[in-house]
Amino acid sequence: MSGYRTLPIPDGLDGMRVDAGLAKLLGLSRTAVAAIADADDVLVDGRVVGKSDRLTAGSMLEITLPAPPQPVTVQAIPVEGLKVIHEDDDIIVVDKPVGVAVHPSPGWTGPTVVGGLAAAGHRVATSGAAERQGVVHRLDVGTTGVMVVAKSESAYSALKHAFKERTVDKVYHALVQGHPDPIKGTIDAPIDRHPKHDYKFAVMNSGKPSITHYEVIEAFRAASFVEVHLETGRTHQIRVHFSALHHPCVGDLTYGADPTLAKRLGISRQWLHARQLGFHHPADGQWVQFTSDYPDDLAQALEKLRDEG
Repeated sequence: MSGYRTLPIPDGLDGMRVDAGLAKLLGLSRTAVAAIADADDVLVDGRVVGKSDRLTAGSMLEITLPAPPQPVTVQAIPVEGLKVIHEDDDIIVVDKPVGVAVHPSPGWTGPTVVGGLAAAGHRVATSGAAERQGVVHRLDVGTTGVMVVAKSESAYSALKHAFKERTVDKVYHALVQGHPDPIKGTIDAPIDRHPKHDYKFAVMNSGKPSITHYEVIEAFRAASFVEVHLETGRTHQIRVHFSALHHPCVGDLTYGADPTLAKRLGISRQWLHARQLGFHHPADGQWVQFTSDYPDDLAQALEKLRDEG
């Protein structure tokens, strides 16, 4: 749908905001229209308009639509530090290092789990979009730890269903600033995209149900070490929920962490680790559980806090 268009504004859009009206007219999202307007590519009667300006019926609209994004492909490139914890005919369980995305996406040029597995000769299920084949759940680029990828089509279906029905036991360890009160509790707050920053998420009434169970397992002067059980698996869920409680993950500058504390502990990303993953094996239904050790940067930060007393 790229290219230049010119057309009169129909009566039905009279008085509407540019982003809302053109989204309706062109079948695009409001975010997409807002981006076009922010690039000065929307003109009404020859004048550049912003996303919050109002439309007038009968006026002449000129809009330049961006070229469609190029399809994303999997590059079979070895990933340093990507460990295979377990592999059989149906699943492959990996320990994901920091700085690695799970699968390719527009704008990401770094290493990926699926690319690393392909480079190491591992076959994964072909279900899902081409760039996400075999992927049944994800970890953030800056989050380390255990995750499972489906190898067989039957495993893909079974694991997708298990994650959807919340029968998977997902245990994370996190170092959060301050001292959550109570020390054991549940955060039940819906999460949606941040209204102003599309790379972030936030607790929003309009969001999807999101439930995080936590327990403080060790307390320090400036931070608390918590074990987290995720009931749902929204993007950035743990980071958003603890930030909303004013106890962001140590080192998580995106969500309001103290850069001074992060620097003191030698942390350059969020202290968040997918510690354990348990699920019914798709082949025989037996319960299996896998654990990942802390990478060096997280382990060293924890030791520094313990040494400080």
